[in-house]
Amino acid sequence: MTAAQAPSAPLAPGAGQVLPPDWASDPRFDTVIRRRPTRSVRVGEVWVGSEHPVVVQSMINEDTLDVEGATAGIRRLHEAGCEIVRLTVPSLAHAKAVKEIRQRLEDSYRPVPLVADVHHNGMKIALEVAQHVDKVRINPGLYVFDKPDPNRTGFSEEEVAAIGERIQATLEPLVSLLREQDKGLRIGVNHGSLAERMLFTYGDTPLGMVESAMEFIRICDRLDFHNIVVSMKASRAPVMLAAYRMMAFRMDAEGFPYPLHLGVTEAGDGDYGRIKSTAGIATLLAEGLGDTIRVSLTEAPEKEIPVCYSILQAMGLRKTMVEYVACPSCGRTLFNLEEVLHTVRDATAHLTGLDIAVMGCIVNGPGEMADADYGYVGKTPGTISLYRGREEIRRVPEAEGVEALIALIKEDGRWVDP
Repeated sequence: MTAAQAPSAPLAPGAGQVLPPDWASDPRFDTVIRRRPTRSVRVGEVWVGSEHPVVVQSMINEDTLDVEGATAGIRRLHEAGCEIVRLTVPSLAHAKAVKEIRQRLEDSYRPVPLVADVHHNGMKIALEVAQHVDKVRINPGLYVFDKPDPNRTGFSEEEVAAIGERIQATLEPLVSLLREQDKGLRIGVNHGSLAERMLFTYGDTPLGMVESAMEFIRICDRLDFHNIVVSMKASRAPVMLAAYRMMAFRMDAEGFPYPLHLGVTEAGDGDYGRIKSTAGIATLLAEGLGDTIRVSLTEAPEKEIPVCYSILQAMGLRKTMVEYVACPSCGRTLFNLEEVLHTVRDATAHLTGLDIAVMGCIVNGPGEMADADYGYVGKTPGTISLYRGREEIRRVPEAEGVEALIALIKEDGRWVDP
């Protein structure tokens, strides 16, 4: 091929297609996530929105009427790193109990950003609890709830209009209170609880979820209320992905730059629950969508928090722990890599903001760990090379490797005691 015949841009690897001329500035090929611009919504002392770090939240599983137990559950979650805590408020008695819970937290611990979860026909409940929390979450499919009619075949325009008027009438007092107190509202749609008229009109689809949320957003806009966070949760990751993508598109098209709360609801437990949540949440984060996240596991709520931070760190959105770079091991590995990695992790996991590489041999080690702050590399049998960035600092016997690594970190003033 002559110079005149050469392509004007690099070939896409393995695709045989020319990349666009402006590929270097195309967000699809960027190594840094470009977050969707949103407004900022305050939730107590925490801000949610694209100008702030992605926020981690979870929900206690104690009965809110158990004031002592609920207070302890909130504290456990907050101490584990949860930045916003949600609690369920199914009745007026529960709403009044939240006042005491909040007071106990302030007296015995510290203020914690709280969200109240309000569901079926919850106007009175929401108005009471809104005085004691920083944000109220409502489910559009249940907030003005009519029991489904098994004989119904559809909704007339008059019926739809009448329901819309009822929604605005019940939503306006809550929105007015939240606006006066500068508090937030989460419009939280669940795939499994769409209103009957939405199911008749759009089916059990992501579009139905989006239209459900947009109905409430437009009402809030007419009432000049904008402290809104939106969620589109589903138990199947593909449904969740489609709903959030469509929601972001629709909001931006109509001039509603509201933050998104990401989550795969009812994800289950164990490895699969974590993988399922990561598949949904991380995919959207990579696309720039998402300003606060919750990993919903059928486990103790505190176990959700490390998963959230691991997702955010893996995506380069938060740096809250040591980033370990380690090769998968092969025939060239000069020591028990899995054992050494565990030893290094045990010694340094309490640190924050560091990248530490543990590499089995010299072939790939220095190159693959080039971005790490420190490297621990098998140089020759029985010998470890320690690196600071790309520079080899010293060689030590394998038995002294971890101690020497700690000493190097201390020399640089980056060590703190556990």
